[in-house]
Amino acid sequence: MTTTAILASVAEDVSDTNDPMSINVLLLLVMGVLFATGIYLLLERSLTRVLLGIILVGNAVNLLIVIAGGPAGLAPLYEKDIPPEEYADPLPQALVLTAIVITFAVTAFMLALIYRSWVIAKRDEVVDDDEDLRIAEKGHFDVEEDAEVAADTSEFTQDDVDAKGARP
Repeated sequence: MTTTAILASVAEDVSDTNDPMSINVLLLLVMGVLFATGIYLLLERSLTRVLLGIILVGNAVNLLIVIAGGPAGLAPLYEKDIPPEEYADPLPQALVLTAIVITFAVTAFMLALIYRSWVIAKRDEVVDDDEDLRIAEKGHFDVEEDAEVAADTSEFTQDDVDAKGARP
């Protein structure tokens, strides 16, 4: 039995129930694959792969919102003879539209970054900065932060503190 046949039988078993909140297993699997692939691509050093990962994660989030929105219903236009349970919830639809716009904006911004990186360095990869590598090799002792302070370095005098009524 192939994987497609197994997925089809599972989806058919779930869809046969009369439960209005039954979830389509195939959509859940697609969403999981999109999330996994998108996160894998986000961890790459190539900006183009990061962009593809952002797009895949955005689509997975859209599927998550649609699945969490519940079963399909009638359009949310009011009519007297239709009970409220028959209407579709408009909130998930609005959230998906908002997520699409946000994903589009992030995609456009990433495309601009990729183009700028290509124009300047003729490469698409994020490279380690020499100064960052040098600092990473240093120990954890920082002279400025870890040195002892010999005297009080407050800019306020004792008269200022007494005038405000605060305690030293």
